Amino acid sequence: MRASDRAYSVLREEILDGVLAPGVVLAEVEQAARLGVSRTPLREALSRLTADGLVSSHAGRGVVVTEVSIARIGELFEVRAALEEQAARLAARRRDPAVFEALRQDLLGANELLERDDPARHEYYALVARLDAAIDDAVQNPFLVSTLAGVRTHVARIRRLSHDDPGRLREAAREHLMIVDAIVDGSESLAAHATQLHLHRSLKNILGSIERNPR
Repeated sequence: MRASDRAYSVLREEILDGVLAPGVVLAEVEQAARLGVSRTPLREALSRLTADGLVSSHAGRGVVVTEVSIARIGELFEVRAALEEQAARLAARRRDPAVFEALRQDLLGANELLERDDPARHEYYALVARLDAAIDDAVQNPFLVSTLAGVRTHVARIRRLSHDDPGRLREAAREHLMIVDAIVDGSESLAAHATQLHLHRSLKNILGSIERNPR
């Protein structure tokens, strides 16, 4: 892996996980030393993060981790719904049933993952990421997939603002299973509807969590 790719991957993950909080200044010398890269690949990584909307340049401060706009969550989910629902339709149309059959079996064990001693829910979210990747592969539309990837980046940051509710996560696992069932069956309308339901409940949960736990 190139040094710039490695720096980008580490910084992106730290921003999405909240390790690098909004407003943190990413000083070139300090970050290059911390990541074990020279300043040139670090600048390349920061340029990519700027394109992602995760950092921005400020005169007199340098590169800063961007704030998360709570006020615009609804707008983000409007875009996400349009893209995710279309992706589900296309996945149901073009899928390899065997791929989603395997995911269905894994989702049936999602509750077991949620009961493990894993406060960050790494295994559960890794399973969700596999589902996203399978849908992306089935879509066979690089323009849709690349646009959706940018939206998911910001959704991941927003999710960190809400507090994981075990009950909601189990409910979400059932919703993911509904989406997979529809894709396996090749039902475009049902896949889109199940996706719409999941996103509606996800948005409602995030807004409710932020309201109950303002920061």
